[in-house]
Amino acid sequence: MSVTVRRAMPGDEEHILRLIRHLAIYERQPDAVEATEASLRATFFAEGAQVHAHVAEAGGAIVGIAVWFLNYSTWTGRAGIYLEDLVVDERARGTGAGRALFRTLAREAVARNCARIDWAVLDWNESAMNFYRTIGGRPQTGWEPWRLDEAAIRALAA
Repeated sequence: MSVTVRRAMPGDEEHILRLIRHLAIYERQPDAVEATEASLRATFFAEGAQVHAHVAEAGGAIVGIAVWFLNYSTWTGRAGIYLEDLVVDERARGTGAGRALFRTLAREAVARNCARIDWAVLDWNESAMNFYRTIGGRPQTGWEPWRLDEAAIRALAA
């Protein structure tokens, strides 16, 4: 099965949302997805969009997505790519779709002179960690992820 990767384009929202929902189910949070096709359209395709997506296609179907945005490192003085989500449909795993998506992100990073690509993985997702190791990824130590959710943001802003 041949896999090709391209930038997401208007009309892909349904397929991107399907894979986001698939990921939420896999990550044991099936009710967490609030995104809609309309919100994805506005996020990825509005003028000046700050969030980007690539899709992997095989056999005429979208079988994977990489959703990413730029971040910045004060230490390197350069931008980086933060990979928010990489999802490959279960039926397409092992076809090279994940590697093709990462290769495309690496090329994007080189073209933008990015210093690094960062992402997070759930501590129980051994299959993902094993895949990331095969492409040269390594876990970071000493840093613990933290977050302000929407309610905390609103409380802090008040």
